Amino acid sequence: MTTINWTEEVNKRKEQFIKDTQAFLRIKSVMDEENATPEAPLGKGVQEALQFLLKKGEKDGYKVKDVEHLAGHIEMGEGEDILGILCHVDVVPEGDGWSSDPFGAEIRDGKIYARGALDDKGPTMAAYYAMNIVKELGLPLSKRVRMIIGTDEESDWRCVDTYFEKEEMPTLGFAPDADFPIIFAEKGIWDYYINQRPDVKNAEQKGIIVDEFTSGRRFNMVPDYAKVVLAVGDEGREVENQFAAFLEKYQVKGNSALAGASLALEIEGVSAHGMEPKNGKNAGLYMAHFLNSLSLTPHAAAFFSFVDQYLWEDSRGNAFGLAHHDESTGDVTLNVGRLSYSPEQGGQIGINQRYPVTYEQKAAEEQLLSILDENSFELKTDSHSGPHHVDKDSFLVKTLSSIYESQMGEKAELLAIGGGTYARSLEAGVAFGPLFPGREDIAHQKDEYMYIEDLLKATAMYAEAIYRLAK
Repeated sequence: MTTINWTEEVNKRKEQFIKDTQAFLRIKSVMDEENATPEAPLGKGVQEALQFLLKKGEKDGYKVKDVEHLAGHIEMGEGEDILGILCHVDVVPEGDGWSSDPFGAEIRDGKIYARGALDDKGPTMAAYYAMNIVKELGLPLSKRVRMIIGTDEESDWRCVDTYFEKEEMPTLGFAPDADFPIIFAEKGIWDYYINQRPDVKNAEQKGIIVDEFTSGRRFNMVPDYAKVVLAVGDEGREVENQFAAFLEKYQVKGNSALAGASLALEIEGVSAHGMEPKNGKNAGLYMAHFLNSLSLTPHAAAFFSFVDQYLWEDSRGNAFGLAHHDESTGDVTLNVGRLSYSPEQGGQIGINQRYPVTYEQKAAEEQLLSILDENSFELKTDSHSGPHHVDKDSFLVKTLSSIYESQMGEKAELLAIGGGTYARSLEAGVAFGPLFPGREDIAHQKDEYMYIEDLLKATAMYAEAIYRLAK
């Protein structure tokens, strides 16, 4: 067996690796469908990031392919079978409160700060350099190695759906988009809207009018901002005082602005990945909790009462009767990623539900429908991806475990997560890094970063994984 010092090979390329990673991270690859074109169906920034990688691959001598500007691949080697490395270039919106430019890729204290540094552009560049190492060393492979690049992982996965309609399914593979050692199981992910039925009473109604309430942009992010505009009549100063007392009680930041009979209120929360809502402070739910304490018009009152009863301080679905836990994949979680209300449209709740491998999702859906019907709400599924797991004794899992243990000098504990990675789009796929045990998970949060030494360690492991899985 060829003996290769993978760490040494990575360090030879360290300087250029950092430069390329910074250049990649400086592309603002947030989905922008409002300004989509046929050449950039998810917006200019996302397309720029995809083309950055494809052009780099072409320049470095790989076979590259653009699949309808929604996905692409970079390939080397020959053979019937394919080892897939599934990455994505899109990132969630940057949000507020950063201590440096979210797309500046600034390096401080051995960390590179940028949206996408951890999820998933930093690890994508690590995987690309790992391919380069194997290619440049001229190591013999019996499989094709294909980096598959998505552009829509943070929302609807149209990229992988389109890609696998056109291209082959890899025999096995990994996604560098979660945690080390190895993610062998992932929860099911169900995104849905709960829509309030229209108010049939058109007559003037008494109470404070909620002119407009909005919070959240993505199902899979804990909203860090909420705003409401109220028609308060002559109660403006009193409501403003109540709001100030609310902010003090719950230790959240907020602002108010009274202009005549109109009162605008804002709350700042803490963003986090939707797979664990407890890691954030949901600005929308805090605002809904406050609004439920006011004397609102009946239709608005019904909406905010419902939100408060079933979702306030309940990320496990207990009030809905949706709670479940299993030993391998943990709890059901409910993240309220979107909230809105207007007198014309009524109320809407966007929920990202993640559920364990043993969960009876259809029965849960019937349970939820029953409660919604009783309260004059309706359910609309936006997307659904069932749970995924790979056998612990498979060649893939055993090989990656061996690599982790030899390079890190510690046991490779198999993990199950609430997050959803591209690994689930493969029949035999796992998530492999890049976050090492003990490191803070700041994906989807302000000041997202990745330790440069961790990116280099990950690159070494990805290079050995490519060689051993495809040799």
